[in-house]
Amino acid sequence: MTVTPDLPTDLLRAHAEDEYAAELAALAAADDRPRPPRWRLSPWAVSTYLLGGELPDGTTITPKYLGARRLIEVAVASLATDRALLLLGVPGTAKTWVSEHLAAAVSGDSTLVVQGTAGTPEESLRYGWNYARLLAEGPSRDALVPSPVMRGMQAGAVVRIEELTRIPADVQDALISILSEKALPIPELDDEVQALQGFNVIATANNRDKGVNDLSSALRRRFNTLVLPLPDTLDQEVEIVRTRVAAIGRSLQLPADVEALSEIERVVTIFRELRSGRTADQRTQLKSPSATLSTAEAISVMTNGVALAAHFGDGVLRAADVAASLTGAVVKDPVQDRIVWQEYLETVVKDRAEWTDLYRACREIG
Repeated sequence: MTVTPDLPTDLLRAHAEDEYAAELAALAAADDRPRPPRWRLSPWAVSTYLLGGELPDGTTITPKYLGARRLIEVAVASLATDRALLLLGVPGTAKTWVSEHLAAAVSGDSTLVVQGTAGTPEESLRYGWNYARLLAEGPSRDALVPSPVMRGMQAGAVVRIEELTRIPADVQDALISILSEKALPIPELDDEVQALQGFNVIATANNRDKGVNDLSSALRRRFNTLVLPLPDTLDQEVEIVRTRVAAIGRSLQLPADVEALSEIERVVTIFRELRSGRTADQRTQLKSPSATLSTAEAISVMTNGVALAAHFGDGVLRAADVAASLTGAVVKDPVQDRIVWQEYLETVVKDRAEWTDLYRACREIG
């Protein structure tokens, strides 16, 4: 387990294995169940780390994911096999968050990451070369620059590939032989790297953003696919937003009150209604904006509101603090989305007596 007692206290965001090192150590000490090769914890303990619980010695494990237990159990069970895991879902469904914590719990290291973009080269999945050394000494292991995937194979660790569908299709296919053969050929050296037990891949992907490249059927067959849904209920989504905003507020040292749920409930209610195209009471049909309006965006809206309340208010979160960020989250298309938002304000928000302050604040911004 990676424990860093001299970790700087002013980090904006620590890696999961560092931030939750105490919980991981407590789980490891209490974990007497079988562990797959090179796993730091048993599958049961990994699930407990993500879902939360209380250990026999009274240690409380905070939940990292609020959702269906079976989803996490399926994800952990997949990693215990030789099949890679693909976390699929719309933006903002905690795919990256879950992949980071799974890697931290399984391997004690969540930093073996390939960030997928339209410009991701094949070397990011395979290996590159130190060209100064290559020219001076010729091809050799010392001149080779291993990718995170190669390092994970050599260490028997979990590798994360973020936004797999943003990577060009021909580069994606470099994974096929790695995932099927568990080996990475190095033809320049007439050599290969074979994966140690414990190696696996967690990839994340969504199909809502622009620039998405469909996975080939050959590559998709190498993954067990798990779809992470949006939160089922209002209360569940409110709790997710409250927990994350409180954690972000602490890391940013924002002295604002984020425990008052009224503003969070209103923002989450607005997002859920506009996403579904219908009010919570099912009486009014609504137009939906182009934006996804995910839980992650609700967290961003509330964090911006907390910052405004802390630095330009009295520290108490109010409607005026969230109005601007709320409007910006909904109105991505300045023409069509603005019409949708204005109609929602006039037909829904205006008629809710307890939302008068939010209506006025949003109208002033508009």
